[in-house]
Amino acid sequence: MSYKLNKKIVDLVPYEPISGTYNIRLDANECPTDLPDDIKFELKKAVDKVAFNRYPDPLANGVTEAFAKFYGINAELVTAGNGSDELIFLIESAFLEKGDKMLVVSPDFSMYNFYSSICEVECGTFTKNDSLDIDVDALINKVNADNIKLLIFSNPCNPTGRGITAEEARKLVNGVNALVVLDEAYMDFWNQSLINEVENYSNLIIFRTASKAIGSAALRLGFAVANSNISKAIKAVKSPYNVNSFSQAAGEIIYNHPDFLKNRLKTIVLSREKLYNGLVKISAENPSFEPVESVANFVFVKTPDSKRIWEYLKEKSIVVRLMGEYLRITAGTGDEVSETLTAINQYFMEA
Repeated sequence: MSYKLNKKIVDLVPYEPISGTYNIRLDANECPTDLPDDIKFELKKAVDKVAFNRYPDPLANGVTEAFAKFYGINAELVTAGNGSDELIFLIESAFLEKGDKMLVVSPDFSMYNFYSSICEVECGTFTKNDSLDIDVDALINKVNADNIKLLIFSNPCNPTGRGITAEEARKLVNGVNALVVLDEAYMDFWNQSLINEVENYSNLIIFRTASKAIGSAALRLGFAVANSNISKAIKAVKSPYNVNSFSQAAGEIIYNHPDFLKNRLKTIVLSREKLYNGLVKISAENPSFEPVESVANFVFVKTPDSKRIWEYLKEKSIVVRLMGEYLRITAGTGDEVSETLTAINQYFMEA
């Protein structure tokens, strides 16, 4: 007798990001700049205080309090996770029962659907309109008609950079009986969050991450914000020591530098606008090259030349994300944006 993998995992392959060394990395929606030396010095001192022989604080109180202070919310409504990915899997596995149905939108972050397959939960898809926007009324109707128990999507959206407004989000949450998870990983770059309103709803969870605007992807820190009833349940079903001691200590230090974080955020938004405006200029000469206006830290571009442009940029040591007939280009530093726009212009001049 020999053991065989079950059908839901037998054909899976590990996630493999683009490998190799490139001068400009605009493929992962990371923050384009590292932490300054003074904050890094604080982090080094924090390492000396970590008791490596002890388990971490199971509730990650220090970093959740710093996170809550940064956003002006009640720390008791915050649960820390080992990245938002852990929280996605946790919510889908714990808040749904056998026979329940969940719903995702398309296009959107692929891991929502992936984890549903691992949890063996039936997952439906709501398709966005031709402008890559969500018809909120149609989505409400589908959730209710299909007896959906969990709706999850990113707002603003990864990969489109589009989003629904706070007013639309309120209408959605109030209009359905399902648990609604709004993944606001990119909401730092916009101003339409419901994070300060979670206590008003019995069916809302907000996700936030330290990996984007906070510039700390290396820490793998994610946060779930919800009313006290849901927050208590999340804390009860998560692993006891899910966030390591160093990530907790480092995250606490970083969130306690709000002026630095907010000033860097403004710089990233300006870089995104420079990127988008530059891509629009390219599209004026090349109508099939269609950038999508974004409220995140990247720009989504539809083009039949996506694969060829992607390969051309790689040859110039610039890497962006290839997604079928689309390219997703992260807003890097000002110089990185300029170099990327120049390279794309050169592609079309040589084509």
